[in-house]
Amino acid sequence: MKLRTLLAKATLPVLLVGVLGGTPAAAAPETHAIDAVHSTVLFRVKHMNVGYSYGRFNEFSGTVVLDAASPAASSVKLEVKAASIDTANTKRDDHLRSPDFFNVAQFPTITFESTAVAKVGDDAFEVTGDLTLLGVKKSVKVRMTKTGSGTDPQGGVRTGFEGTLAIKRSDFGMKYGLEGISDEVGLTLAFETLKK
Repeated sequence: MKLRTLLAKATLPVLLVGVLGGTPAAAAPETHAIDAVHSTVLFRVKHMNVGYSYGRFNEFSGTVVLDAASPAASSVKLEVKAASIDTANTKRDDHLRSPDFFNVAQFPTITFESTAVAKVGDDAFEVTGDLTLLGVKKSVKVRMTKTGSGTDPQGGVRTGFEGTLAIKRSDFGMKYGLEGISDEVGLTLAFETLKK
């Protein structure tokens, strides 16, 4: 009888911990969709080695898989519609869509797919992945920072990330106008994601 009482006393705290969540279980990976309405894909190039011109892509989609227990198992996928380029100048945008630059008729999408994710700080991650532009795939690295998380009025779970990287457009075969438009292109990725 005493043994049964001792076992019951020993088991009760374990049951309570399990029910009340005193010891967190390993969190399952979470899939989040990029909310394009509250996200931005920006770029900048230097014109005539004098000033920067900025532009953006208005249509894109993607997913982010977050694995808090094992950040290395996280992943990012992004697909951008090249024809959605917008520099606030119709004539320039039409030229950018042409074979001189993005050749959107032949290469309608720009994609990024991560190949590795490493946590490098409390809210910082180094994401390595394949960027495909004009049919050319190159490995790039971008340092992403978690900018916040919370619940929206509809009960959706949202998480924000922002990162920057630089690429050489000539590496992807975009060599038009290099004498007046910089080879280096700066990219800013600002994502707000919504848990599926």
